[in-house]
Amino acid sequence: MRKVVGMELGSTLVTTATTIVEMLRDEHFDEVAALFAPPLRAVVSTDALRAAWTAEIGKRGPITGIGEPDAEPVDAGLTRLGVPLHCEHSDLTVLMSIDEGGLLQGLQLAPATSTAWSPPPYADPAAFTEHEVTLDAGSSAVAGTLTRPTEPGSRAGVVLLPGGGPFDRDETSGPNKPLKDLAWGLACRGVTTLRFDKITHTRRDAASVPGFTMSDEYVPHAAAAVRLLQRESTVDSERVFVLGHSMGGKVAPRVAAAEPSVAGLLILAGDTQPMHHAAIRVARHLATVVPGLLGQDAVDLFVRQAANVDSPGLSPATPAADLPFGFSASYWLDLRGYDPVATAAALDKPMLILQGGRDYQVTVEDDLSRWQAGLSDRPDVTIHVHAADDHLFFPGTGPSTPADYEKPDHVDRAVVDDIADWLDETR
Repeated sequence: MRKVVGMELGSTLVTTATTIVEMLRDEHFDEVAALFAPPLRAVVSTDALRAAWTAEIGKRGPITGIGEPDAEPVDAGLTRLGVPLHCEHSDLTVLMSIDEGGLLQGLQLAPATSTAWSPPPYADPAAFTEHEVTLDAGSSAVAGTLTRPTEPGSRAGVVLLPGGGPFDRDETSGPNKPLKDLAWGLACRGVTTLRFDKITHTRRDAASVPGFTMSDEYVPHAAAAVRLLQRESTVDSERVFVLGHSMGGKVAPRVAAAEPSVAGLLILAGDTQPMHHAAIRVARHLATVVPGLLGQDAVDLFVRQAANVDSPGLSPATPAADLPFGFSASYWLDLRGYDPVATAAALDKPMLILQGGRDYQVTVEDDLSRWQAGLSDRPDVTIHVHAADDHLFFPGTGPSTPADYEKPDHVDRAVVDDIADWLDETR
């Protein structure tokens, strides 16, 4: 095995980062995985690394070159590096965090983009102000952004929850920031919002803590955000809502159950199909619509891992490497036992459920149908499908693919108006 030792800031660290990317290029996945620090090794298997790498390179074409790494110390003993990877069709950045001992504490494959986020055309920065806040939830704290309209008055407030994964407060995806789009758009309609970094973004080892669940990832800080908004002068304390996108939509009913003062829910592309089953469906779909993106080996891996989640033998001792996305067994046990539709149905709160018609991750057939069936007798539940929108509620035409998320875009203005209108009507 190729060894990477004697880490120092400077040329050695840059050389190390380049060497790791060369290992990936040459498909020496076992060698890269051998450099994982224990928290990363607990959530990412060699097979998962191989599947992720194959998927990214498959949609970008053959590698044509490796660029010069950028290095940035982030705290004592840890440095974050980004290594540009040039491919035939589009470039990629390999992001990694390396500690003093030469071990990888974090590894991510991200789209390479020089395009900065720009405000959506429906947002006027003069119509609101923003400032930083801290949400303290007992043993952990995360940073967030409060977006407050300048127009006087006491109106609705909304807590914004991003989807699954270690997302920041804006739900940054390549050059796009869907939750920032929503915050700015809603502020121009008189709505105060609060969005925050997930604990899994702030502390990359959070998911490896024994017993960590989806509730731990969302609920404590979401509840703290609700209480903070209730104290804001621009917010009617009895009209604080929770808006969740994707997994944030799935968990929103649980947040409202834990924090009864929540006035209502806005669920955007909230998934209801068991996530390990959805992973197989999405993998098979992408293998069909984007040839070369996912091989049969990757699909077979998801099938094996999903079977482990369904197994009656799943226990806290099941290795994360044997489960989808490297999530721990405790995380999957919690997900397996959670029914978002039943939890929502038990709440006496109004809800707006929005779905993109072009969404292949959370679909009308597999997910929205369950919301419709479980809440069909509720006159206080409104469901709208935005037919032209994808999973991020970006409008477009034709089949949606992962490449769409790498192009600069904004949340559909019709979605922002739909939310603001519903909030005005829900009094």
